Amino acid sequence: MARLSFREAEAERSIHEAVAVVKGRGEVLPALDDGEAFGAMFDRFSDAKVVLLGEATHGTSEFYRARAAITKRLIEQHGFSIVAVEADWPDAARIDAYVRHRQAADEDDSAFQRFPTWMWRNEEVYDFVNWLRDFNKERAEDERAEFRGLDVYSLNSSIRSVLDYLDKVDPEEAREARGRYGCLSPWQSDPARYGRAVLTGQKKPCDEALLRQLQDLLDKRMDYLQADGGEEFFDAVQNAKIVHAAEHYYRIMYEGATESWNLRDRHMFETLQSLLARRDNAKAVVWAHNSHIGNAAATAMGWQGEFNIGELCRKAYRNEAVLVGFGTDRGTVAAADDWDEPMQVKTVRPARPDSHERVFRDTGLGRFLTDWRENGQAELTAVLSRPRLERAIGVVYRPETELYSHYFEAVLAEQFDAFVWFEETRAVRPLTHAHGHGMPETYPFGL
Repeated sequence: MARLSFREAEAERSIHEAVAVVKGRGEVLPALDDGEAFGAMFDRFSDAKVVLLGEATHGTSEFYRARAAITKRLIEQHGFSIVAVEADWPDAARIDAYVRHRQAADEDDSAFQRFPTWMWRNEEVYDFVNWLRDFNKERAEDERAEFRGLDVYSLNSSIRSVLDYLDKVDPEEAREARGRYGCLSPWQSDPARYGRAVLTGQKKPCDEALLRQLQDLLDKRMDYLQADGGEEFFDAVQNAKIVHAAEHYYRIMYEGATESWNLRDRHMFETLQSLLARRDNAKAVVWAHNSHIGNAAATAMGWQGEFNIGELCRKAYRNEAVLVGFGTDRGTVAAADDWDEPMQVKTVRPARPDSHERVFRDTGLGRFLTDWRENGQAELTAVLSRPRLERAIGVVYRPETELYSHYFEAVLAEQFDAFVWFEETRAVRPLTHAHGHGMPETYPFGL
């Protein structure tokens, strides 16, 4: 057996030290089947304005079910009223109309039909959405909990939503808007082509026309608010903001990943701020990938100039923002080989020996919470402050190149305030048409 170098031996020593401390401070969590008991373990975060719940993958059942249990508890017992997720605004708006017992928009599209469909069209989200609808049923309209999307990818459907709104309240302005949005017409179905056309000089940017359209909407706020009472106007403004942001996103995506990533996460943060500003004493739960909700400044992402919604929340809300990461060692995950390819149930490899995940695995505690938010956790914070590798699996998983494709360096103690660990996990369960039997026709997944 080869002898370890001094550096390797020191790394192993620090791992063993971390394992011992984490094991001693880890709080074993109830089974997810007892969602009420599981959620109650997170009452400690009820004083926050924003609780950000992560996931190490976009396709793991335990992460969705855990977030649902925590969110139910925060809504039922602690007055949280907004669930904001890493999803497109128009798709989430259809869910929101369903859970708040509002009239859905007149359109044929059902929610979340674009790749990656399994990320939100799954049994775990289905169960939570129906719980939220039941929770809201007997409550006054202004007390119902919302389900909102934060993302920026809905260029085509957001344009349609703005035009549909203006057709109802201001047909003359709708004609003007069609002219402005016409700048993007040839590229609406494939906006990445628009970015390439601008980059190569084949097309002038549309940003000024889109900004004018957004400003016109805002300038006529008082007239439009009288027409619909505010909810539809807010939706139209948000969609106009998305069109403007999406144009910028697709235009700069070829200039580098950092610029487009930052634009996307700033948009998600500003959307969250807009949602919080609309309700008195509002409190929100955010569902997004660890890479979005952890503090980017404590990761290789931040060290190369990227920021994220977690970092922006920490700066804006300080101790009123709680960043909770989620991790796993092994199991299965719903993911694709590449973008726009079919979903597969893939085997997740055991975590690398030089990773944060290895620390949590080696505790032998299969399902537990580690919380270093409160004072008196100096030893725990210290052992989790050493930079180590951390795994991130999105909608694409390539186990054969896992080190280069899915690991990055991070300081866990600064990235999160707490960490939820499931040693072995399984893939989410995508919805099928069989789940629609007996559901009302307005059910947002169109089943």
